[in-house]
Amino acid sequence: MSVTIPSTISDVERDTGLAKETLRVWERRYAFPHPERDTFGERVYPNEQVVKLRLIKRLIDLGYRPGKVIGYTADELQALAQKAAAGPRPDAAGPHPELHAYIELCKNHQMEAFRRKLSQAMLVMGLKNFVTSLVAPLATLVGEAWACGQFAVFEEHLFAESVQIVLRSAVFSVPQVNHSSGAPRPRVLLTTLPQERHGLGLLMAEAMFAAEGAHCIPLGVQTPLPDIVEGARAMQADIVALSFSTNMNPRHVHDSLRELRTRLPEAAEIWAGGNNLALRKRAPNDVTVCALEEICAAVANWRQRQRQAAS
Repeated sequence: MSVTIPSTISDVERDTGLAKETLRVWERRYAFPHPERDTFGERVYPNEQVVKLRLIKRLIDLGYRPGKVIGYTADELQALAQKAAAGPRPDAAGPHPELHAYIELCKNHQMEAFRRKLSQAMLVMGLKNFVTSLVAPLATLVGEAWACGQFAVFEEHLFAESVQIVLRSAVFSVPQVNHSSGAPRPRVLLTTLPQERHGLGLLMAEAMFAAEGAHCIPLGVQTPLPDIVEGARAMQADIVALSFSTNMNPRHVHDSLRELRTRLPEAAEIWAGGNNLALRKRAPNDVTVCALEEICAAVANWRQRQRQAAS
């Protein structure tokens, strides 16, 4: 019988994306969360409270005010989140009939079979369709399962690592395009900011760029802003592509993008993707917000602009 260890306030902040200050304010204002205390008198949070906090964070990202939802049970929050998310999501009905088969392989910890099934699907579907129609909705399902406590943190990590192994292999196998005889590059530097540790969305974007014949320069995750600027200058990047999950503070996303725009060379474009609220509500000027399925058209548009500028 497994024993769940209560989470510290730092654990909860990393897990949910809710700041420590926010958790303390809610504790005073709404009497939730109501942490226990360890032998040193520090706050610790039982798993059921962490699950509820994840669901509350999802609803806040969907536009709800915390005071309106914090009194709901976890089941009520889950139902509300599913109802709120179902409207704008074209994939809500499930674009791929075998998504739950992949989920079951992960839940049963059959990761070799999971990776083999992913690799087979990639060969059949092609890289672009594999990313947009299978990996992206599958990642959404896993995120939802994790948020409501059906996926353990280590199981989410197993899933992400396995998908990244398959995607990296696929990206590595994409034939290199000889740009000297045809379309312009672009050179795309891909990374996340220091506060963003989730890299699966970034790798999915890299796969889409590579499939379009772009020259990808991946820096991995959590790159400090000065290093992004230095790397973009040294590598002569045409595009700096950044990924933002819902865990990052939207105000910080907005401020960082604005600062990055002032420090990058004028010719270098900034493209941002992910589910962060800052990108859905008010992205900074001169930043292109680009969903995964929009990358192909956006690259084609970039090339057209380059041809027009050169003519």
